[in-house]
Amino acid sequence: MTTLTTDPPRNGLSPLERAYARLGVVLITPTILVFLLVIVYPLLAALYLSVFQIYTPTLQGGFVGADNYIELLTGKAFWSSLRVTIVWTVGTLTLQIVAGVGIALLLHQNIWFRSLARSLVLFPYFLSTVVAVLVWKWLFNDLYGALNQGLMQLGIIDMPLDWLGSMPNAMIGVILVGAWKYFPFVVIAVLARLQTIPENLYEAARIDGAGPIARFWDVTLPQLRSILTVIILLRAIWDFKEFDLLYLLTGGGPVTSTQTLSLLVYQEAFGLNQMGQAAAYSVGMMLVMLVFMVLYIRQTKEKA
Repeated sequence: MTTLTTDPPRNGLSPLERAYARLGVVLITPTILVFLLVIVYPLLAALYLSVFQIYTPTLQGGFVGADNYIELLTGKAFWSSLRVTIVWTVGTLTLQIVAGVGIALLLHQNIWFRSLARSLVLFPYFLSTVVAVLVWKWLFNDLYGALNQGLMQLGIIDMPLDWLGSMPNAMIGVILVGAWKYFPFVVIAVLARLQTIPENLYEAARIDGAGPIARFWDVTLPQLRSILTVIILLRAIWDFKEFDLLYLLTGGGPVTSTQTLSLLVYQEAFGLNQMGQAAAYSVGMMLVMLVFMVLYIRQTKEKA
């Protein structure tokens, strides 16, 4: 009597499973290639350029080793721009969170024209940055700007202010514009979370005698804590690397008072034609942003 024996599948996989595995490799290959081209290659190129003194127009230069990084650590430009970047990020992020949460709470109520208001609040976020900057530069104009005219009519100021040409007005101006442009993102995320909070939590708080303020601190805010943490980390990363809005508004001026790290890299690479030093600054900027990225990854893993 003969018995039929079947060999176990190689590597513990059946032929069908191996076929699916090969198909998976084929499907993910384009994504890996794009990742290598748009992320890995630029990163390696920046690290390579950062140890050379490169003249931007010709991309010619010599090896200087760690000199660019020594200049980064010992010079004032990087640390001054880092300080400006932190002030800009903290300022605009704080206003985004305060305004975003406040408007989200308002739009969560049963008010007239709520659907229209929810649509209109997204307008700044979807508006082109170039168009938004043109409008705000007109509002900030020290000769005919509507902002100065309105403040003088109210008696708050006696003469027009140079909003974008002097400090601290320039920093206040860019922070206000940045907060106005990006607070709708906070509104969208917070409003979505508000709609998932169980109503019985508010009913229990009302039974216990909690007023609107107490219900916000004891019920709403704890429920929003997780989403606010993710919002703050995401917006901090995006605001930290903001370039176009700041470049179009002030170009880093007056002098370097609003020059963030992104503007410093641009100025070094295309203003001073020092591509190697700009690459070193960009690597330093990447290391700072790495802290935010690690915090974001840890936070998302904890919530998973």
